[in-house]
Amino acid sequence: MSDTAPADETRPTVGRPGHVEAAAHPEALSERVVAVVVTYNREQLLAQCLDGLAAQDRRPDAVVVIDNASTDASGRVADEHPLGADVVHLHRNVGGAGGFAAGIARALVRHDADWVWVMDDDTVPRPGALAALLEALGSSPVRLSVLSSRAVWTDGRDHPMNTQRTRLGASSREKRDAARAGGRPIRTASYVSALLNGQDVRRLGLPHADYFIWSDDFEHTGRLLRHGRGLQVPSSVVEHRTARFGNAQTSPGSRFYYDVRNRLWALLRTDSFSPLERVLHGGRTALGWLGVLARHRGDVAGVGLR
Repeated sequence: MSDTAPADETRPTVGRPGHVEAAAHPEALSERVVAVVVTYNREQLLAQCLDGLAAQDRRPDAVVVIDNASTDASGRVADEHPLGADVVHLHRNVGGAGGFAAGIARALVRHDADWVWVMDDDTVPRPGALAALLEALGSSPVRLSVLSSRAVWTDGRDHPMNTQRTRLGASSREKRDAARAGGRPIRTASYVSALLNGQDVRRLGLPHADYFIWSDDFEHTGRLLRHGRGLQVPSSVVEHRTARFGNAQTSPGSRFYYDVRNRLWALLRTDSFSPLERVLHGGRTALGWLGVLARHRGDVAGVGLR
């Protein structure tokens, strides 16, 4: 009998995209999933996020909340919510990047997570969101490193802040593999809702805490997916309840500094992207920045002075 696996049961390894070996995630539905929520001064939205986690058809096995030194009642909301989250109260605000680094580390070390489900405090997952991610994971014929949800705004429109492009250069085989799992291949994901493979995070590291805010998810998922597979799962839906409908460049204000700095750091100071990807991402991003400067010159004029 041949020991060569059938084509629909093979998967590439993380390190060698062309190499194949046996089956992907047969235990997907029973693996340990720990949700990580990072919050800062948004007590009402945090309560809605935790309500959404409590209402999941398949609840996470544990929930970690990182309270980023909030000055409102966010910490108390997390402590008192019936979900029973493991709440970490930081003594200073380390930003979303630092919060996710701390939360993911706690999920892996304290809670022994197989998968870490990360989200912002203004994310409200619909009841079937996690179950859909795990169903896609279990259906995938290839090993996955990251799965992400479809993010919609409060009126049901796809949220432009969390639009994920199909992986550039994805082969027909990659697209077929993704379609078999009910999704499409992606190169990066947003931390509005992403399911991270704990094995890969243990091997490749946490988000860079010094990014503070913005693009930490771009770099980190880029790192996980440089040699891994990612899947966007449209049947997994979360609401991203931002104050306004738009992308990160719609009204950037002082945060534009972090967008510029962190994108440059991700593209020039890490190995998360190939040389070609650096050129393509860099060109697209530069065009976006020029648009921001044209529309919001007064709001972002001080960025170059920092």
